[in-house]
Order: sequence, then structure tokens, then C-alpha cells
Amino acid sequence: MDPEAGRLPVPEPDLSAAPEGFLVEIGPGERIHFLDWGGPAASGAPDLGPVLEQHGRIGVLLVHGLNATAWAWTPVARRIRRVSRTVAVDLRGHGLSDAPTTGYTEHQLADDVVAVAEGSGLLSEPSDRVVLVGHGFGAMVAGWAAGRLGSRCAGLVLVDGGWQDVATETGMTPAEWLRGLDEPPEVLRSMSAFLADRREFDPTTWDADQEQAARSTVVEVPAGKVVPGVRPHAWAGSVEAMFSYDPFAALADLELPVVAVVAGGEDAADKRDALARLQLERRRRGHAPIRVVDLGDVGHTLMRYRPVDVAAAILRALGRAAVAAEPSAGNQPAR
Repeated sequence: MDPEAGRLPVPEPDLSAAPEGFLVEIGPGERIHFLDWGGPAASGAPDLGPVLEQHGRIGVLLVHGLNATAWAWTPVARRIRRVSRTVAVDLRGHGLSDAPTTGYTEHQLADDVVAVAEGSGLLSEPSDRVVLVGHGFGAMVAGWAAGRLGSRCAGLVLVDGGWQDVATETGMTPAEWLRGLDEPPEVLRSMSAFLADRREFDPTTWDADQEQAARSTVVEVPAGKVVPGVRPHAWAGSVEAMFSYDPFAALADLELPVVAVVAGGEDAADKRDALARLQLERRRRGHAPIRVVDLGDVGHTLMRYRPVDVAAAILRALGRAAVAAEPSAGNQPAR
């Protein structure tokens, strides 16, 4: 097995899989929902599977971005569950998680993810570890949570986010940035109009899973219109947290395998420049470089547009974590 050479095959999606939903109680009125996709099937798993079990289990915890839910990860989760136990969280204020008026902070969002890692059973034994995978804003939350988990975090995969300082790069306030996210009224006039809009992002990747992911982000009111599922205070709190994110503080000293999956677009140069600065700082502090997977000019929601590439990046992190656990590797889990 050579995970660094990228020889681990990405399994075909398990189209028969259906996750179970559970809640973890953080406190009164603060329950965090997650989807449990289960673990490897009896067949079809790459050779990595037995290695992951040899030195303690390594699971995968998926963290979605702003105005998304755990269902956004379905195309990736259907593949990764064949290799490793896979769980996807609904961040507070999103999906089926509660939307309290407080708690949209670095520490609480990280604690929510840790609570799901523990409550789901991913970290039920002292030797268990987890690879955190985050998309966009979820990559920031995953970075924060990796720091909280310490040696229990076996790796971190940043999917088009998590290495930029949004406040500095945009020069905007959270309120200014938030105003740019309003949906056109014609998109929200009905569920069918909303789904048609989402389908047109890329008709070739639209299927029942994408429809379910889209439906999970809105609520259909009796008049037939749809409204965002994220309530205004949760939007504001989440964006405030995003603007408080310092990638150097979160990532520069992490002593674990980090993989960054980059999408292009109009801001591609800014993304790559920010990632290069973070790379230099990690090297200056004596840490291993981030493994970069640059997918070129493709949309931000890579779980939809490039699920095989995202799954491959997660397998790379799993493979590196498994190799690090081998006694002959002479490495200890990062603290």
C-alpha cells in the first residue's frame, strides 16, 4: 500500500446505503443532528480497510458549509463508507440541528463537532481517531475542531476553504457580506422554482441525492413559497464566526496530515496565494506541508461536481493516518 502515490482506488458509490439520523445533546435547547452512514461493506473496500482496523479505528466526520446540511456530502459519503465509518454533521442552526440564539463561536462550534465525534461512537475507544473533512465554512470549523481533538484527530481535509482570512481578503463587514447572499424572489416563489434553479448549476450532476440536499436547505410555507432553512440569527452568528477565523492560528501548528482540495474560479489566484502563505508559515514552524489537490476551474461545491476527487483526498488522509499508526513508522499521533 502506498497512499502517497495515490494508488488507493476510490470505491464506487454504495447506492443502496441510507443513513440513520441521530441527535447529540449539547445543552438545553442545543441538540446537534448527524447522519450516520455506517462503515465498510462486506465487499468492495480497498486494501486500506484492514490497515485502518489494525492500530485502532479511524473514522471520518464530514462538516458542511454555510446554508448547507449533512446531505450535501451524500455523493462522497456513499463512497467513503465502503472504507471507513462515516458520519456527517448538521452544524448548529443548520438542517435538523437546533438553532439557539447563542453558540456561534469558534469554541462552541468546535465543541459541537467533538460532541458528534464522541456521541456517534467514532471515538468510543481510547485508540480511536477521526479524520475531519470540512467544506467552505465547515473547513474552518473542522480546523478549529482538529485543534480541540488533538491526538484524536488523525487528519484534516479542507475542501475549498479553511486557509483564507475572509475578513482581510474581502475588506467587508459580516453584515455587508451577508447581504450579498439574498436569493432572488423568483427562485423562492415555489419549491419547483428553487429546485430548478439548483439543478441548473450543473444539470449533469443533478439526481435524487442532489434534490434531497437542496430540499434540506429550505422550508416550504403553506402559501407555497420557500424560505431559507437557516434562521436569520443563525446566519448572522455563523458569518460572524467565519469572519473571526484566523487560518494561521487554526492550522499553522497542526501536527497531522492536512490535505487541501482547491477549486478555481474568479478568486482562484487569491485562494492559491493564501494557501502558499500558509504553506510557508507551516514550513517556518517545522511542520509538514499541506498536500494540495488543485482541481482547476470548477464550482465551489466540490462534493457535487467532483465527488471522486474529494473522496480520493479523504482516502489520502486516511492512508497517511494509517501509515503513521504503524509502529515501524516511528511516528506518534499529533498532539
